[in-house]
Amino acid sequence: MATSDVLALGEAMIEFNQARPDDARTYVQGYGGDTSNMAIAAARLGARAGYVSRVGDDAFGRRLLELWQRERVDTRGVAIDADAPTGVYFVTHGPDGHEFSYLRAGSAAAGLRPDMLPSDVLRSTRILHLSGISQAISATACDACFAAIDIARGAGARISYDPNLRLKLWPLSRARAVIRATLGIVDWVLPSQDDARVLFGSEDADALVDACHAAGAPLVVLKRGPDGCIVSDGKRRETIGGHVVNCIDATGAGDCFDGAFSARICAGDDPFTAARYANAAAALATTGYSAVAPLPDDAAVRVQLRRAA
Repeated sequence: MATSDVLALGEAMIEFNQARPDDARTYVQGYGGDTSNMAIAAARLGARAGYVSRVGDDAFGRRLLELWQRERVDTRGVAIDADAPTGVYFVTHGPDGHEFSYLRAGSAAAGLRPDMLPSDVLRSTRILHLSGISQAISATACDACFAAIDIARGAGARISYDPNLRLKLWPLSRARAVIRATLGIVDWVLPSQDDARVLFGSEDADALVDACHAAGAPLVVLKRGPDGCIVSDGKRRETIGGHVVNCIDATGAGDCFDGAFSARICAGDDPFTAARYANAAAALATTGYSAVAPLPDDAAVRVQLRRAA
């Protein structure tokens, strides 16, 4: 019997966000990491969520473990590395928007290898979620992602994937090769339209959905930010409009969408219903600062859906 509905794999980090644009010395500590955000979003929305990663044996690693405990995210798949640090990043604000500065090279999570995977945890989930960032942080982590897919799928899990393209982490040629290879072995893919444009070289949303299908993804959810999303199972295609909200900070909104989508699939929704729910959840995630704090609960999403009806 599965012990988790949704299990995410990747790297979590400590965030330091510039308090005000005119204050270059004061930062507010928060949390980041796309797959960690996804797992927390799923947990807040009612799914049994877990995480697979590595953190350093340091104060930042302990804070992440405390975060997951508070958010009821199972940490049996998280290992503590005595020889490598927990990754951190800084967010500064300027006339061109957010700027991210990462200190993650050699992090504990980047040291993940296939032989370190918690196979028992991977075999006991209904959905395994991973991202392009999970694959990009190191060659060994990339190998571990493919090995985790094999283990989880072998035990009957479905695979959720967000390409989450970050060209600061790897060259586009490698990113394209790895991401396209992954699309052929997942159950659904959740790319942002901006990432899909870069990966497939088209400005047309429907062409981007078609490209994901052609690469092997049976179910595609193209996330379009304030414009909503497009959902396609290869036979039916539906465009879902965006929600009008007071957008303050879009950090983590795509991760929220991913977590909400998996949570609702586990609850029995079809992909189109799950995407409508996830679309509302992601919109609410933009109404507060940083990635974790504004992630909504189920009641808030239901209110938003009724308001938009």
